[in-house]
Amino acid sequence: MSGSPCPDWTNPQQRGRAASPWPGRWALLLAGAPCWRRAAPAPSMEGGSVAAPATAPVLGEEAEGCAGLWELPVERCERRPECGRCSRPQKVCLCPFLPMHPLKISACLYIIQHPAEESRVLRTVPLLAACLPPDKCKIVVGRRFSEDRYPELAAVCRNPNTLILYPGAEATNLEEIVVVSSSPSVMIIIDGTWSQAKDIFYKNSLFRLPKQVQIKTNISSQYVIRTQPTNTCLSTLECAAVALAIMEKNKNIQETILRPLQALCSFQLQHGAQIHHSKEHLLKNGLYDKPMPKNKRKLRRMELLVNNVKI
Repeated sequence: MSGSPCPDWTNPQQRGRAASPWPGRWALLLAGAPCWRRAAPAPSMEGGSVAAPATAPVLGEEAEGCAGLWELPVERCERRPECGRCSRPQKVCLCPFLPMHPLKISACLYIIQHPAEESRVLRTVPLLAACLPPDKCKIVVGRRFSEDRYPELAAVCRNPNTLILYPGAEATNLEEIVVVSSSPSVMIIIDGTWSQAKDIFYKNSLFRLPKQVQIKTNISSQYVIRTQPTNTCLSTLECAAVALAIMEKNKNIQETILRPLQALCSFQLQHGAQIHHSKEHLLKNGLYDKPMPKNKRKLRRMELLVNNVKI
Protein backbone atom coordinates (compact mmCIF):
# COMPACT_ATOMS: atom_id res chain seq x y z
CA MET A 1 0.00 0.00 0.00
CA SER A 2 1.45 3.35 -1.01
CA GLY A 3 1.01 6.42 1.09
CA SER A 4 2.26 9.89 1.85
CA PRO A 5 3.63 11.28 5.08
CA CYS A 6 1.20 12.64 7.62
CA PRO A 7 0.72 16.42 7.53
CA ASP A 8 2.92 18.63 9.63
CA TRP A 9 0.61 19.74 12.44
CA THR A 10 3.03 22.51 13.45
CA ASN A 11 2.30 24.18 10.11
CA PRO A 12 -0.84 26.38 10.39
CA GLN A 13 -1.67 25.95 6.70
CA GLN A 14 -1.70 22.16 6.89
CA ARG A 15 -3.47 22.16 10.25
CA GLY A 16 -6.27 24.29 8.86
CA ARG A 17 -6.87 22.00 5.87
CA ALA A 18 -7.14 18.78 7.87
CA ALA A 19 -10.33 17.92 9.72
CA SER A 20 -8.85 15.02 11.67
CA PRO A 21 -5.24 14.13 12.58
CA TRP A 22 -5.86 10.55 11.44
CA PRO A 23 -8.46 10.49 8.66
CA GLY A 24 -9.65 6.93 8.13
CA ARG A 25 -7.23 5.68 10.76
CA TRP A 26 -9.50 3.00 12.21
CA ALA A 27 -10.51 1.73 8.80
CA LEU A 28 -6.84 1.29 7.89
CA LEU A 29 -6.02 -0.42 11.17
CA LEU A 30 -8.89 -2.88 10.90
CA ALA A 31 -7.83 -3.70 7.37
CA GLY A 32 -4.35 -4.55 8.62
CA ALA A 33 -2.67 -1.64 6.86
CA PRO A 34 0.47 -0.05 8.29
CA CYS A 35 0.08 3.18 10.18
CA TRP A 36 2.14 6.00 8.64
CA ARG A 37 3.85 8.26 11.10
CA ARG A 38 6.00 11.27 10.54
CA ALA A 39 9.52 10.72 11.78
CA ALA A 40 10.84 13.13 14.38
CA PRO A 41 13.00 15.92 12.89
CA ALA A 42 16.73 15.56 13.33
CA PRO A 43 18.47 18.02 15.64
CA SER A 44 20.23 20.93 13.98
CA MET A 45 24.03 20.95 13.84
CA GLU A 46 26.48 23.79 13.75
CA GLY A 47 27.60 24.73 10.27
CA GLY A 48 24.58 23.29 8.51
CA SER A 49 21.40 21.34 8.83
CA VAL A 50 20.60 17.72 8.29
CA ALA A 51 17.51 16.77 6.29
CA ALA A 52 14.79 14.84 8.13
CA PRO A 53 14.82 11.12 7.43
CA ALA A 54 12.24 9.69 5.05
CA THR A 55 8.88 8.67 6.43
CA ALA A 56 8.67 4.96 7.25
CA PRO A 57 5.60 2.79 7.75
CA VAL A 58 5.08 1.63 11.33
CA LEU A 59 2.56 -1.10 12.18
CA GLY A 60 0.23 0.20 14.89
CA GLU A 61 -0.47 -1.75 18.07
CA GLU A 62 -4.18 -1.80 17.26
CA ALA A 63 -3.53 -3.46 13.92
CA GLU A 64 -1.33 -6.10 15.54
CA GLY A 65 -4.09 -6.92 18.02
CA CYS A 66 -6.76 -7.12 15.33
CA ALA A 67 -4.70 -9.11 12.85
CA GLY A 68 -5.59 -12.46 14.39
CA LEU A 69 -9.31 -11.74 14.66
CA TRP A 70 -9.88 -12.16 10.93
CA GLU A 71 -8.61 -15.74 11.07
CA LEU A 72 -11.02 -16.88 13.82
CA PRO A 73 -13.79 -19.22 12.63
CA VAL A 74 -17.29 -17.77 12.67
CA GLU A 75 -20.22 -20.06 13.42
CA ARG A 76 -23.52 -19.37 11.73
CA CYS A 77 -26.52 -18.97 13.99
CA GLU A 78 -29.09 -21.52 12.89
CA ARG A 79 -32.65 -21.60 14.15
CA ARG A 80 -33.86 -24.76 15.78
CA PRO A 81 -36.29 -26.75 13.65
CA GLU A 82 -39.85 -25.79 14.50
CA CYS A 83 -43.06 -27.76 14.54
CA GLY A 84 -45.37 -26.76 11.73
CA ARG A 85 -48.49 -26.96 13.88
CA CYS A 86 -47.64 -25.31 17.21
CA SER A 87 -44.69 -23.17 15.94
CA ARG A 88 -42.56 -24.38 18.85
CA PRO A 89 -39.07 -25.96 18.66
CA GLN A 90 -39.41 -29.68 18.02
CA LYS A 91 -37.73 -30.59 21.32
CA VAL A 92 -40.46 -28.79 23.27
CA CYS A 93 -43.32 -29.44 20.86
CA LEU A 94 -46.75 -28.83 22.37
CA CYS A 95 -48.74 -30.92 19.90
CA PRO A 96 -49.36 -33.71 22.46
CA PHE A 97 -51.31 -31.14 24.50
CA LEU A 98 -53.37 -29.88 21.56
CA PRO A 99 -56.69 -31.45 20.60
CA MET A 100 -56.36 -34.24 18.05
CA HIS A 101 -58.89 -32.47 15.84
CA PRO A 102 -59.82 -28.77 15.74
CA LEU A 103 -62.67 -27.86 18.04
CA LYS A 104 -66.07 -27.62 16.42
CA ILE A 105 -67.47 -24.18 17.17
CA SER A 106 -70.05 -21.96 15.52
CA ALA A 107 -68.51 -18.62 16.53
CA CYS A 108 -65.63 -17.05 14.63
CA LEU A 109 -62.66 -15.19 16.13
CA TYR A 110 -60.84 -12.27 14.55
CA ILE A 111 -57.49 -11.67 16.27
CA ILE A 112 -56.22 -8.12 15.69
CA GLN A 113 -52.52 -8.58 16.34
CA HIS A 114 -50.02 -5.81 16.99
CA PRO A 115 -46.95 -6.23 14.71
CA ALA A 116 -44.62 -6.48 17.72
CA GLU A 117 -46.33 -9.71 18.82
CA GLU A 118 -45.14 -11.55 15.71
CA SER A 119 -41.54 -11.55 16.92
CA ARG A 120 -42.29 -12.65 20.48
CA VAL A 121 -41.14 -16.17 21.27
CA LEU A 122 -43.71 -16.91 23.98
CA ARG A 123 -46.83 -15.74 22.20
CA THR A 124 -50.12 -17.55 22.69
CA VAL A 125 -52.00 -16.88 19.45
CA PRO A 126 -50.33 -19.76 17.51
CA LEU A 127 -51.54 -22.16 20.21
CA LEU A 128 -55.04 -20.74 19.96
CA ALA A 129 -55.05 -21.06 16.18
CA ALA A 130 -53.86 -24.67 16.45
CA CYS A 131 -56.93 -25.53 18.55
CA LEU A 132 -59.49 -24.09 16.12
CA PRO A 133 -60.41 -24.61 12.46
CA PRO A 134 -58.62 -22.18 10.10
CA ASP A 135 -61.88 -20.54 9.06
CA LYS A 136 -62.84 -19.94 12.71
CA CYS A 137 -59.67 -18.11 13.80
CA LYS A 138 -58.46 -15.35 11.49
CA ILE A 139 -55.44 -13.22 12.36
CA VAL A 140 -55.07 -9.67 11.04
CA VAL A 141 -51.74 -7.95 11.76
CA GLY A 142 -51.46 -4.18 11.90
CA ARG A 143 -51.92 -0.97 13.88
CA ARG A 144 -54.23 1.14 11.74
CA PHE A 145 -57.24 -0.29 9.94
CA SER A 146 -59.29 1.63 7.39
CA GLU A 147 -62.30 0.51 5.37
CA ASP A 148 -60.40 0.96 2.10
CA ARG A 149 -57.47 -1.27 3.05
CA TYR A 150 -59.45 -3.81 5.09
CA PRO A 151 -62.88 -4.17 3.46
CA GLU A 152 -63.45 -7.65 4.92
CA LEU A 153 -62.71 -6.45 8.45
CA ALA A 154 -64.93 -3.41 7.91
CA ALA A 155 -67.81 -5.67 6.88
CA VAL A 156 -67.25 -7.78 9.99
CA CYS A 157 -67.32 -4.70 12.24
CA ARG A 158 -70.62 -3.58 10.69
CA ASN A 159 -72.21 -6.97 11.29
CA PRO A 160 -74.76 -6.65 14.13
CA ASN A 161 -73.67 -10.05 15.49
CA THR A 162 -70.05 -8.93 15.96
CA LEU A 163 -68.68 -8.31 19.45
CA ILE A 164 -65.36 -6.77 20.43
CA LEU A 165 -63.70 -7.86 23.65
CA TYR A 166 -62.27 -4.82 25.41
CA PRO A 167 -62.91 -3.91 29.08
CA GLY A 168 -64.23 -0.51 30.01
CA ALA A 169 -67.07 1.49 31.49
CA GLU A 170 -69.13 1.13 28.31
CA ALA A 171 -68.57 -2.62 28.01
CA THR A 172 -71.31 -5.15 28.76
CA ASN A 173 -70.53 -8.39 30.54
CA LEU A 174 -70.37 -11.17 27.98
CA GLU A 175 -72.39 -13.44 30.26
CA GLU A 176 -75.32 -11.01 30.00
CA ILE A 177 -75.39 -10.96 26.22
CA VAL A 178 -78.39 -12.87 24.92
CA VAL A 179 -77.93 -14.14 21.40
CA VAL A 180 -81.27 -13.62 19.66
CA SER A 181 -80.06 -14.30 16.14
CA SER A 182 -79.58 -17.77 14.71
CA SER A 183 -76.52 -16.66 12.71
CA PRO A 184 -73.12 -17.36 14.30
CA SER A 185 -71.48 -14.65 16.37
CA VAL A 186 -68.12 -13.05 15.64
CA MET A 187 -65.69 -12.01 18.38
CA ILE A 188 -62.86 -9.51 17.84
CA ILE A 189 -59.92 -9.76 20.25
CA ILE A 190 -56.91 -7.43 20.25
CA ASP A 191 -53.56 -9.18 20.75
CA GLY A 192 -50.71 -7.14 22.25
CA THR A 193 -49.57 -5.54 25.46
CA TRP A 194 -52.19 -3.52 27.31
CA SER A 195 -50.78 -0.24 26.04
CA GLN A 196 -50.65 -1.57 22.47
CA ALA A 197 -54.22 -2.87 22.70
CA LYS A 198 -55.41 0.48 24.02
CA ASP A 199 -53.70 2.29 21.16
CA ILE A 200 -55.31 0.01 18.56
CA PHE A 201 -58.77 0.21 20.11
CA TYR A 202 -58.98 3.99 20.49
CA LYS A 203 -57.25 4.99 17.26
CA ASN A 204 -59.35 2.89 14.88
CA SER A 205 -62.92 4.07 14.37
CA LEU A 206 -63.91 0.66 12.95
CA PHE A 207 -63.69 -0.87 16.41
CA ARG A 208 -66.39 1.51 17.73
CA LEU A 209 -68.97 -0.20 15.54
CA PRO A 210 -69.23 -3.65 17.23
CA LYS A 211 -70.81 -4.06 20.63
CA GLN A 212 -68.14 -3.76 23.33
CA VAL A 213 -68.08 -6.61 25.85
CA GLN A 214 -65.89 -7.75 28.72
CA ILE A 215 -65.39 -10.92 30.73
CA LYS A 216 -66.50 -10.88 34.34
CA THR A 217 -64.29 -13.42 36.03
CA ASN A 218 -62.18 -13.70 39.16
CA ILE A 219 -59.79 -16.33 37.84
CA SER A 220 -56.08 -15.52 37.81
CA SER A 221 -54.01 -15.86 34.69
CA GLN A 222 -52.14 -19.12 34.21
CA TYR A 223 -49.74 -17.37 31.84
CA VAL A 224 -47.22 -16.92 34.66
CA ILE A 225 -44.15 -16.45 32.46
CA ARG A 226 -45.20 -12.91 31.51
CA THR A 227 -46.10 -10.04 33.81
CA GLN A 228 -49.72 -8.88 33.84
CA PRO A 229 -50.91 -5.48 35.13
CA THR A 230 -53.45 -6.93 37.59
CA ASN A 231 -54.27 -10.30 39.08
CA THR A 232 -57.34 -10.72 36.87
CA CYS A 233 -55.74 -9.74 33.54
CA LEU A 234 -55.69 -12.63 31.08
CA SER A 235 -53.64 -13.45 28.01
CA THR A 236 -55.16 -13.47 24.53
CA LEU A 237 -55.51 -17.25 24.55
CA GLU A 238 -57.17 -17.23 27.97
CA CYS A 239 -59.61 -14.50 26.91
CA ALA A 240 -60.53 -16.48 23.82
CA ALA A 241 -60.96 -19.68 25.83
CA VAL A 242 -63.30 -18.07 28.36
CA ALA A 243 -65.24 -16.18 25.68
CA LEU A 244 -65.76 -19.25 23.50
CA ALA A 245 -66.86 -21.32 26.50
CA ILE A 246 -69.54 -18.70 27.25
CA MET A 247 -70.63 -18.20 23.66
CA GLU A 248 -70.75 -21.92 22.89
CA LYS A 249 -72.13 -22.82 26.34
CA ASN A 250 -69.47 -25.48 26.71
CA LYS A 251 -66.90 -25.34 29.55
CA ASN A 252 -64.86 -28.14 27.99
CA ILE A 253 -63.74 -25.69 25.31
CA GLN A 254 -61.99 -23.56 27.93
CA GLU A 255 -60.18 -26.55 29.44
CA THR A 256 -59.07 -27.82 26.03
CA ILE A 257 -57.65 -24.47 24.89
CA LEU A 258 -55.87 -23.82 28.21
CA ARG A 259 -54.08 -27.19 28.20
CA PRO A 260 -51.26 -26.20 25.76
CA LEU A 261 -50.75 -22.92 27.64
CA GLN A 262 -50.26 -24.80 30.89
CA ALA A 263 -47.74 -27.09 29.17
CA LEU A 264 -45.88 -24.10 27.70
CA CYS A 265 -45.49 -22.46 31.11
CA SER A 266 -44.42 -25.77 32.65
CA PHE A 267 -41.70 -26.25 30.00
CA GLN A 268 -40.37 -22.73 30.53
CA LEU A 269 -40.29 -23.04 34.32
CA GLN A 270 -38.41 -26.34 34.05
CA HIS A 271 -35.77 -24.64 31.90
CA GLY A 272 -35.04 -21.74 34.25
CA ALA A 273 -37.89 -19.30 33.75
CA GLN A 274 -39.24 -17.50 36.80
CA ILE A 275 -42.85 -17.02 37.84
CA HIS A 276 -43.97 -13.46 37.03
CA HIS A 277 -46.39 -11.99 39.53
CA SER A 278 -48.70 -9.22 38.39
CA LYS A 279 -47.71 -5.60 38.91
CA GLU A 280 -50.64 -5.28 41.30
CA HIS A 281 -49.29 -8.14 43.45
CA LEU A 282 -45.77 -6.68 43.50
CA LEU A 283 -46.98 -3.22 44.52
CA LYS A 284 -49.24 -4.47 47.30
CA ASN A 285 -46.53 -6.66 48.82
CA GLY A 286 -43.68 -4.15 48.51
CA LEU A 287 -41.85 -6.28 45.94
CA TYR A 288 -41.85 -3.79 43.08
CA ASP A 289 -38.13 -3.05 42.61
CA LYS A 290 -38.31 -0.76 39.58
CA PRO A 291 -38.15 3.05 39.85
CA MET A 292 -41.55 4.65 40.29
CA PRO A 293 -42.68 6.59 37.21
CA LYS A 294 -42.33 10.37 37.21
CA ASN A 295 -45.34 10.78 34.96
CA LYS A 296 -48.29 11.76 37.18
CA ARG A 297 -50.81 9.83 35.09
CA LYS A 298 -48.80 6.59 35.31
CA LEU A 299 -48.18 7.15 39.01
CA ARG A 300 -51.90 7.61 39.58
CA ARG A 301 -52.63 4.34 37.77
CA MET A 302 -50.20 2.50 40.03
CA GLU A 303 -51.89 3.99 43.10
CA LEU A 304 -55.23 2.72 41.82
CA LEU A 305 -53.76 -0.75 41.45
CA VAL A 306 -52.69 -0.75 45.09
CA ASN A 307 -56.09 0.49 46.27
CA ASN A 308 -58.07 -2.14 44.32
CA VAL A 309 -59.69 0.49 42.12
CA LYS A 310 -60.72 -0.77 38.69
CA ILE A 311 -58.80 0.97 35.93
